[in-house]
Amino acid sequence: MNEQETIKQLLEIMHEHDLDAIKVKVGDQIYELVRRSRDANAQVVAKPQSAAPEQAAAQSPPANVKRITAPLVGVFYMAPSPGAEAFVNVGDRVTVGQVVCIIEAMKLMNEITSDFAGVVTRIIPENGELVSLGDDLLWIET
Repeated sequence: MNEQETIKQLLEIMHEHDLDAIKVKVGDQIYELVRRSRDANAQVVAKPQSAAPEQAAAQSPPANVKRITAPLVGVFYMAPSPGAEAFVNVGDRVTVGQVVCIIEAMKLMNEITSDFAGVVTRIIPENGELVSLGDDLLWIET
């Protein structure tokens, strides 16, 4: 995906969720988009940056913990709908193929399933947070 397509997708996410700002790491680039005005003709400034070493270094889980990562860029949701019970919580036991969260991208709800059986030890993003491709979503202790 080229830089223009990335920015276009991020703009669509910003408008869809009425965000004033968004900062996303895609590969080794960080894109920061900021809405300068609240009116209908608001301008958006895109500023690609190189990823700083401390941003690129992710915390590593223990050896017996497997990571479920984001297969696409989108908005992370812990439940199928607002007010519904979360798919999983920390401490829950999950099975292979069990739905653990949803990532909304381009108005499509993508169910994310576990490739591992075990216990959820950590849920990294907040509900409604934008996640990037490859971001850790959940840690499963096997």
